[in-house]
Amino acid sequence: MEQRIGSSSQPLEGAGFDPAFIPGLTSPVSGEAEQARAEEAVDADADADEPTPTAEEPDDAVEEEAPDGPVFEASDRRAKFIADHQGIRLSLDDQACEFRWDEIGAIETETPRFGKRFTITVHTPDRRWYPIEIEAESRARFAEWDEQLDAVMDKYFEDETPETKEEEPEESD
Repeated sequence: MEQRIGSSSQPLEGAGFDPAFIPGLTSPVSGEAEQARAEEAVDADADADEPTPTAEEPDDAVEEEAPDGPVFEASDRRAKFIADHQGIRLSLDDQACEFRWDEIGAIETETPRFGKRFTITVHTPDRRWYPIEIEAESRARFAEWDEQLDAVMDKYFEDETPETKEEEPEESD
């Protein structure tokens, strides 16, 4: 008597398991292409061993220069909020999100009647909102944070939409 060892089921086939199952979804890989890639990798390794003449680069890494303008940053042990020329960045623990200025519909701040948690909510044009709470050392920081955030918003956030811009009347002869 003969016995099989292992599973008696056949491997599943289909687009759910192999995207190449649908013709045209992925490009076919030929043996020549794989061989050419392998040869290129070998050539790249050989070239990496030889020094190549390049323009001298400064030792210090060149960082992107930020334009002179206001920056608002508030953080506590878990949360962080940064608003600058690039947009707004929120982070809470290991989660983070980033918004460019053109992706933002409104910014809302909220100060509680009691307690030291300052809430900043980013609203997007598609009716989504992203709140973050930052614990301040004291309630006196709330006014300071509001002023700093207002300065950044005045500089970078454009509240006008094409519908609200005033159109200049055309002159007729």
